[in-house]
Amino acid sequence: MKFAYRFSNLLGTVYRCGNLNFTCDGNSVISPVGNRVTVFDLKNNKSDTLPLATRYNIKCVGLSPDGRLAIIVDEGGNALLVSLVCRSVLHHFHFKGSVHSVSFSPDGRKFVVTKGNIAQLYHAPGRKREFNAFVLDKTYFGPYDETTCIDWTDDSRCFVVGSKDMSTWVFGAERWDNLIYYALGGHKDAIVACFFESSSLDLYTLSQDGALCVWQCDTPPEGLRLKAPTGWRADLLQREDENEDGDEDEDGEREATVRGKAAPAAEEQQGKVKYSRLAKYFFNKEGDFNNLTAAAYHKTTHLLVTGFASGIFHLHELPEFNLIHSLSISDQRIASVSINSSGDWIAFGCSGLGQLLVWEWQSESYVLKQQGHFNSMVSLAYSPDGQYIVTGGDDGKVKVWNTLSGFCFITFTEHSSGVTGVTFTATGYVIVTSSMDGTVRAFDLHRYRNFRTFTSPRPTQFSCVAVDSSGEIVSAGAQDSFEIFIWSMQTGRLLDVLSGHEGPISGLCFNPMKSVLASASWDRTVRLWDMADSWRTTETLALTSDALAVTFRPDGAELAVATLNSQITFWDPENAVQTGSIEGRHDLKTGRKELDKITAKHSAKGKAFTTLCYSADGQSILAGGMSKFVCIYHIKEQILRKKFEISCNLSLDAMEEFLNRRKMTEFGNLALIDQDAGEEAGVAIPLPGVKKGDMSSRHFKPEIRVTSLRFSPTGRCWAATTTEGLLIYSLDAQMLFDPFELDTSVTPGRVRAALRQRDFTRAILMAFRLNEKKLLQEALESVPWDEIDVVSSSLPELYVEKVLEFLASSFEASHHLEFYLIWTQKLLMAHGQKLKSRAGTLLPAVQFLQKSIQRHLDDVSKLCDWNRYSIQYALAVSKQRGMKRPSEPLGSEEEAGASDDNDDDDDDSLHLLGGGHGGEDEDGLLA
Repeated sequence: MKFAYRFSNLLGTVYRCGNLNFTCDGNSVISPVGNRVTVFDLKNNKSDTLPLATRYNIKCVGLSPDGRLAIIVDEGGNALLVSLVCRSVLHHFHFKGSVHSVSFSPDGRKFVVTKGNIAQLYHAPGRKREFNAFVLDKTYFGPYDETTCIDWTDDSRCFVVGSKDMSTWVFGAERWDNLIYYALGGHKDAIVACFFESSSLDLYTLSQDGALCVWQCDTPPEGLRLKAPTGWRADLLQREDENEDGDEDEDGEREATVRGKAAPAAEEQQGKVKYSRLAKYFFNKEGDFNNLTAAAYHKTTHLLVTGFASGIFHLHELPEFNLIHSLSISDQRIASVSINSSGDWIAFGCSGLGQLLVWEWQSESYVLKQQGHFNSMVSLAYSPDGQYIVTGGDDGKVKVWNTLSGFCFITFTEHSSGVTGVTFTATGYVIVTSSMDGTVRAFDLHRYRNFRTFTSPRPTQFSCVAVDSSGEIVSAGAQDSFEIFIWSMQTGRLLDVLSGHEGPISGLCFNPMKSVLASASWDRTVRLWDMADSWRTTETLALTSDALAVTFRPDGAELAVATLNSQITFWDPENAVQTGSIEGRHDLKTGRKELDKITAKHSAKGKAFTTLCYSADGQSILAGGMSKFVCIYHIKEQILRKKFEISCNLSLDAMEEFLNRRKMTEFGNLALIDQDAGEEAGVAIPLPGVKKGDMSSRHFKPEIRVTSLRFSPTGRCWAATTTEGLLIYSLDAQMLFDPFELDTSVTPGRVRAALRQRDFTRAILMAFRLNEKKLLQEALESVPWDEIDVVSSSLPELYVEKVLEFLASSFEASHHLEFYLIWTQKLLMAHGQKLKSRAGTLLPAVQFLQKSIQRHLDDVSKLCDWNRYSIQYALAVSKQRGMKRPSEPLGSEEEAGASDDNDDDDDDSLHLLGGGHGGEDEDGLLA
């Protein structure tokens, strides 16, 4: 139960590929991120990743009209039917081919899937339990090339399909007599989007070369006639007519209306549905490569949004084709566009940079603007209170993420090369980063600026960074000169250069309790440097292989080192004695790359753990590396406690242990043959030891790996920077029954009986032994506020930690702030002295409590400041109005002087609030 960590959220990437969707209320955007789906709640400013994953990267998402169901299809044709209400997978299905788009009918009864050059109509699953969720109704043929887009009429009678063969096909969703299919031409490039007009069969089609065709239909939707049944269907209907009773059920009524419409249809013999082109418009082309790439249409407001390969988007009003707005929002291709139900917000996805933008076009402002790291993330660090995570990437950017909302709120771009290490100082308001550009920079989270830049006398590449517990000493290790540089945070001066290592520095870590720095190097040693005693080397720890990572236990009494031979060794830093080791080669279980000439078993010999992190209590260690697994080990017992598979995405390389047999031919592996490369050599085989792959190759598949791991200071969650993004795993205690010292006498009934007898202490103890959240809440909130002092002092010491943990988790959701604050204060006042002896084990619970209280403090303080400024403004306005009234004659010079003084005071107060005269104190106002 202690290590029941589950996938909680995905940060660091906001959009990868696929189509964007707004929920039916228009307040949230559903964005595919790799093989996962993230929901961005724009009203409450939160992001949440669904706890499900497909086997490959997601290609398209179809959302039902009521917003309850979603069909998620990946690149391999595997589909998941997902309930967005309970956030779980209801059904798995394989479409046996690459699917281009999915769209539900407006009535929610059917959905169309386009794959290859065909369209398939399926019955959509309803709320009733069904044997088969996806039942194929019809398959529509017509286009000669791949299909690209779908749109439905408002009454779900017809749908239109666009194709790469420059044609658009209108199909009837039922067996209509006057419309089976209708093909439309008129374009000179692949169709990007096609839309029906509201309550009409009129069409708009858009092609890649920036052409818009307006099509008019000579038949209204009500003019579609059902085809009269023939053969065995007609005989069946006739028999039903003879046998039916007076009371018809719903299906009988529908069949009667069908027959009623079909009968006169044969008599009227009206003509077939015909389309005529009313107009053809062209978008302004600003270059040869400015292709139209995505479009969306809002039928109620007649608003057309088009995105182009240059990152420009246009807003037009149809059918007159009036340009409303044109703006460049990115320098990359716009891959997907979506409009919410009210037509106010437009979502844009740019797959090249991983951008997600939501634009309010009427006020011309951003509702959401997020972008992940362009290349892979390399390092991360938690703030001391656990509220923020800072990440550094190969793109040279440093981003700070809010763990509660999941959004990035500041990006620092001062580094000109890849960031190799990030860390927070003990205060939590300064971030220190190292980079390959030869600088170590300190960033201020109060003013969001780079206030210190540390450099070395000779240009060098820094591979790691560390800051001591006081925040005064900054150290960084060099990759090329094998030296460690020490700077003062206060002055920014270089204090010393530590020499002695004979290989690149791979890791640095300060002892949390003493001024001792541990440095790991590829020269098979870990050196301990005393910062207080003239920077001398106190100990040199000899290892059996190259050191890749080093970290201290939170109490500073133990040191863990990861080496190249897949071992984790533990040392006593005081006596320089090895206390234990863990062999991790079998737990890494690396996969085989597509282009590897050797098997996964032999490939694993070169893999190792590259990042380590102690748990908050120091009893376990988290390890990750060149593998899709993250392992938690028990240090004392030296056993594997749990192993997490961070990804199941086969779109990444090195995921499978064995190669796909379908790709193995008599000529060798098909993955080694590049059909598109015009050279005889084919695919270039990557060199041994290359971690990141060749980004310039045509078929680049990023390799799965874990670059950095950190436990939250609260101990409730841990984060990992991986090829997919920043994954957060947290304890989901609500779904687990985890009792504590339970016996048969403890029941919910006994707890409530004790509460009725006002025996609050016994009720709380029994509730904590059952460990059910609702019962705990009921027991604690039943205590009157004036008796909290007595009850908290009578609690045994063993239960104090559990009460503190519960209070911390309650702060995140409860509105009873003052009540729970009184509980916290009384508990700490009553048991503070006793708890000092167990400070190490209690630290995570206290930090969790601090994080929750700090978040409320930030929210309430903003509200209080806003109220205070509003009151000051109201007072100033009322004084200003009072001054404008005609004043009474003053009796004496003293009164006149007093009134003048008052007027001056009023003027000052108005100046401070921005309502003064003339601008004489403009600088003061701006300050």
